[in-house]
Amino acid sequence: MRISLIVTTYNWKEALELVLRSAFYQTLAPMEIVVADDGSRPDTAELIRNMASQAPVPLVHSWHEDDGYRLAKSRNRAIARAQGDYILLIDGDILLDRRFAADHLAVARRGYFVQGPRALLGDKLTAQVFARGALTIPLGARGVGNKKNCLRSELLSRLFSLKSTKLQGTRLCNFAFWKEDALRVNGFNEDFVGWGREDSEFVARLLNCGVQRQNLKFRALGYHLHHPMNNRDRLALNDDLLQRTIEGRLTWCKTGLDQYRS
Repeated sequence: MRISLIVTTYNWKEALELVLRSAFYQTLAPMEIVVADDGSRPDTAELIRNMASQAPVPLVHSWHEDDGYRLAKSRNRAIARAQGDYILLIDGDILLDRRFAADHLAVARRGYFVQGPRALLGDKLTAQVFARGALTIPLGARGVGNKKNCLRSELLSRLFSLKSTKLQGTRLCNFAFWKEDALRVNGFNEDFVGWGREDSEFVARLLNCGVQRQNLKFRALGYHLHHPMNNRDRLALNDDLLQRTIEGRLTWCKTGLDQYRS
């Protein structure tokens, strides 16, 4: 199976550098890493160029001009460029456990997408991570929310990784899916502008077309670096778009992935 790791980013090159380094040290390397850049300044491009020479796999920079929060568009462009059959999608503030890709590969099944866990690092611990350039978080570290998500156990994972049909808890900061399934629903809906609900709406269309949800616990660990909350002034509009998809059981969005396919 060919795996593409897609990392979203926007003007936080310090976090992106740590995240990419954690991706470089995977026990199982993906075939490529694609940075889905929502219009960052030139210093992010310079960082990616410099890190490409150190990368164990091709490091691809997918960028478009900054025109506000357009995460759906940046993800679609990256998915279109990805060469892999299976996509691991993370945010550019998620440090990866060294077995992240291997754990996702171990549970990948046709007809399913996978929702992975995340541990929340507090502001003080995040500052310490940056000061040390740390790529790992000790299990007993202070300043971690939901500490259970720092525990990796294959036994516990088999016991608690259950299927679900719910949208609740959808977070594409640690998510895996087959590229062919993304093509079936036309990727992310670019009518979503501004923070919020584009993740849930994408998942809703996957569920509506018969792709099943697998919640992954205690494996494929990701550590979320603390940052200020995003502006949520368009959340009500995005809630309405999500509700239309749910009520109409929609499986396709008009403004999506197909516009980037040659």
